Amino acid sequence: MSRLKLATVWLGGCSGCHMSFLDLDEWLIDLTAQADIVFSPFADIKQYPEGVDVVLVEGAIANEEHLTTIKTVRERSQVLISFGDCAVTGNVTALRNPLGSAEPVLQRCYIQTADINPQIPQEPGIVPPLLDRVIPVHSVVPVDIYLPGCPPSATRIRAVLEPLLRGEIPHLAGREFIKFG
Repeated sequence: MSRLKLATVWLGGCSGCHMSFLDLDEWLIDLTAQADIVFSPFADIKQYPEGVDVVLVEGAIANEEHLTTIKTVRERSQVLISFGDCAVTGNVTALRNPLGSAEPVLQRCYIQTADINPQIPQEPGIVPPLLDRVIPVHSVVPVDIYLPGCPPSATRIRAVLEPLLRGEIPHLAGREFIKFG
């Protein structure tokens, strides 16, 4: 069997899921013996590659950059895992949704709380345009596996990755593996 091409992606979230990934501790050595990490915020890789076998996607879709990224990730990945509660439901990232649009958030951040020079950045590339609503990953692209938790524990992450390394589909069951939060 060839080595698994594994990626992790960080969208609109706090990076707590990636910190839990690092909590795999010594098992990361076993993982890297069987898989190549081909894209991740842990690596200095600028372009999402073609032919990814498994990707863990942390975070919700909150801006236009996330929207473009998730479509590319889905297109180039065989198995897409919604990694954590933000990716699965929107969670904390979606708390701005009741405000109705992105405008109140931008006003609060860049105008109302500014100490000097209050203005919303308009120069392209400074702040990716926010979507009016934060949405979970499955609202944009098909998701193959849902891995809830805020963040999911290293035990849960390993319970998903180990079967995939063997070419099997993971089966998460029981409160320890499927509860949110």
